[in-house]
Amino acid sequence: MKSKFSSRPDLVLLVSLLMAILLTPVLNQGNWSRLVLAGVTFIPIVLSIFRLSQIKGWLWPSVLLALGNVVFVVAGNTFVSNTLTGIRWVILAAFFAVTAAGLFSHLRNSHTVARAQLYTAVNIYLLLGLLWTTLYLAIDAFSPGSIQMGNQTDRQTELLYFSLITLSTVGYGDIVPLSGMARIITALEGVTGVLYTAITVALLVGRFRNESSR
Repeated sequence: MKSKFSSRPDLVLLVSLLMAILLTPVLNQGNWSRLVLAGVTFIPIVLSIFRLSQIKGWLWPSVLLALGNVVFVVAGNTFVSNTLTGIRWVILAAFFAVTAAGLFSHLRNSHTVARAQLYTAVNIYLLLGLLWTTLYLAIDAFSPGSIQMGNQTDRQTELLYFSLITLSTVGYGDIVPLSGMARIITALEGVTGVLYTAITVALLVGRFRNESSR
């Protein structure tokens, strides 16, 4: 019972991340739909802050970055500017980076392998995908045309898809980074996806073996 209760925050965060990812292509169509999408995307941000509040030292950086993102979302909607939009995505990328780092620190320091740890590992993977999505969106805002994609009207969905397939090192080649910065960021995501999977599997297997030996 205690194990199920302790894994609940990680499970709820996982569900919210999956919903935000799955609903992006559905809701990223009109103004009202995008408003709903912004609300859906804000849910995992709030849940991430709540989860980090349970890990010492990670709460305030996430709160400050979340507040900074809200400020630039409002500013970007008030004053149409690619610079403000790009800064918004950079701040959100920093938030996802802090959240992933905080959860990985918790995962590394845990002494057991239970449902909570497995949910945390999956959450970190999805957060890495969202982190790189926001980096691509920032690059696209600061330097339009840096990434060649087929659907020019739904760029957020396209770059989310591009991030997830790059993180998993599938790489279909239908979306192509053109600028030097975009290519380096893309290469780093592929490397991160491979290293994260290898390190996390080794960490969890090692922890499981120690439990079995005891």
